Amino acid sequence: MNHRRKLLMAFDAGALAIKIEQDVPMKIKRALLMLVFTSALPIANAPAAWPDKPVRMVVPFPPGGNTDIVARMLAPRLAEEYGQQFIVDNRGGAGGTVGADIVARAIPDGYTIIVVASTYASSAALYKLAYDPVNGIAPISVITTGPLAIAMNMAVKATNLKEFIELARAKPGALNFGSSGTGSVPHLAIELLRQMARIDMVHVPYKGDTPALLDLIGGQIQLFSSAPLVLAPQIAAGKVRGLAVTTERRSPIMPDLPAVGEVVPGYSTTTWFGMWAPAGTPKEVVARLNQSIARIVKLPEVQARLRADGMEPAHSTPEEFSRFIAGEIAKWSKVVKTGNIKID
Repeated sequence: MNHRRKLLMAFDAGALAIKIEQDVPMKIKRALLMLVFTSALPIANAPAAWPDKPVRMVVPFPPGGNTDIVARMLAPRLAEEYGQQFIVDNRGGAGGTVGADIVARAIPDGYTIIVVASTYASSAALYKLAYDPVNGIAPISVITTGPLAIAMNMAVKATNLKEFIELARAKPGALNFGSSGTGSVPHLAIELLRQMARIDMVHVPYKGDTPALLDLIGGQIQLFSSAPLVLAPQIAAGKVRGLAVTTERRSPIMPDLPAVGEVVPGYSTTTWFGMWAPAGTPKEVVARLNQSIARIVKLPEVQARLRADGMEPAHSTPEEFSRFIAGEIAKWSKVVKTGNIKID
């Protein structure tokens, strides 16, 4: 607001105040005068043009993982759109909760955002958090969704998921399933299957996908779940048998595999990535970023890259994303409690 405009507003306000003083009863005079003079003041809290400086994009995992890949795919395209840098800041630790806590505590001015994975919800079920993972954030949008794949050792006397479940029921505690680590989404995905199908299996946690996959091929474990990118080459090579994808319906990412939901009605585990900001971030900033994500995930080169990595481009409203996060946390909290799962 320039100096001339301020003077004109002050003059107009003064003239109107005189008119009020002359013509308006005392009963409402005070309220009208307050309204006049406050409207003449500059709006101190109005946000400046956003962004007018670089935006920090936190990734709550080390460089090189899928969350980092998604963030670094978004960052240059957002920078091009807004004319400011979007700087990726890797802050790994404690299943992504270290980075999430940093962003939840940040000033809600639109200059700190975060890209999170589906572990955001599972970690909320496993860790005692210093922030509210549902109400303490400003959700922006889902970015991608996708299934996990489930594979079986070739020597197991079953040819499909239904037969595997029947075998597990006939031999309680005799079959082992591996995961990339206790509390990981693939671990919880099989645990959810175990609970819903009412089967008893032994969980064998590993430090990452590679040793677990080697033991699946070697027969030390009978079942393993991981990203399609990890399991698809082994399935194609005939080293392991693909059983299903973890979504409720078949996925275009692995169209030859049935969905777990076809065998166990109501079952669904989806991996996803999304973006949020600190609670209180201006709604107009949230809306602009939401619209930007909608445009970016429609770009052919972005869609091709995501699908090559086993992800489907996605978009949601902030309200839809908020409800989705709450539902995911509720689901995994129930699985963790029922399975008595604890992080060492």
